[in-house]
Amino acid sequence: MRFAHVTTSAGAPPRLAVVRDDEALITADLFPGAPRLLADLIAGGDDLLARVREAAGSADRWHPLAGLSFASAVLAPPVVLAIGLNYAAHSSELGLKADTAPTVFVLWPNSLTGHETTITWPRALSESVDYEAELGVIIGRAAKDVTVDDALDHVWGYTVVNDITARNIQFSEAQWSRCKSFDGFTPTGPFVVTADEIADPQDLHIWAIVDGQTVQDGSTGQMIRSVATLVSHLSSSATLLPGTLISTGSPGGAGYSRDPQIFLRDRSTVTVGIDGIGSLTTHCRIDD
Repeated sequence: MRFAHVTTSAGAPPRLAVVRDDEALITADLFPGAPRLLADLIAGGDDLLARVREAAGSADRWHPLAGLSFASAVLAPPVVLAIGLNYAAHSSELGLKADTAPTVFVLWPNSLTGHETTITWPRALSESVDYEAELGVIIGRAAKDVTVDDALDHVWGYTVVNDITARNIQFSEAQWSRCKSFDGFTPTGPFVVTADEIADPQDLHIWAIVDGQTVQDGSTGQMIRSVATLVSHLSSSATLLPGTLISTGSPGGAGYSRDPQIFLRDRSTVTVGIDGIGSLTTHCRIDD
């Protein structure tokens, strides 16, 4: 199934919706006690998902997607874990070495935003803001010390993430959280696709377009460490709680490495996407 957090009017709180083609169905309208947010649905386990699936099959209160706005695919997750240097081409183009263990950092919750939002940052802080198309993994069942073979059983679903990065700050600080956690720098969505819809998370086309130009065009099969390997590794030191979002790294093609360089400018539009999951658009404004 496909889900999204949507708003039906300006100022309204986001609500979970089932998405079908170009329509959405608010899950709270399905039955008394139905989940209002993705976190509620995940907490309800397989039984609640099955009930939502059955109720949606006979529901008739569908809304056109064109009339809705999108919030972040995940809202208030326990943590957002990001993986750096997980594609050889990307680590090489940044001049950074992929270590023997994954590079892991945390993204701040204020950075989360949704599809078709406009992000703003001060020119004084950065004029080298970059894009990074990434596969987002959402944990469904608590994972602690899971094996690689069992790791995907703990994945609830997948989404699209744009790991927007202020490169000047990234290369001036030892830790990467701040350079990637400006307000709105982690757009996610618009959709979350349940894990059963993705036969192999290592066989997905991933891409990015900036101002009409394709700048990233790769496959999740190019990951140095697979989704299962990452979940297993992360769960070895701490329990991955339900709702945790893991952003799994970006393929080659970052703007920093291009000649000439391509950075997000005032009024730039960037769209990142993964076939089978969706495409995520962000508009940019720079404050002088």
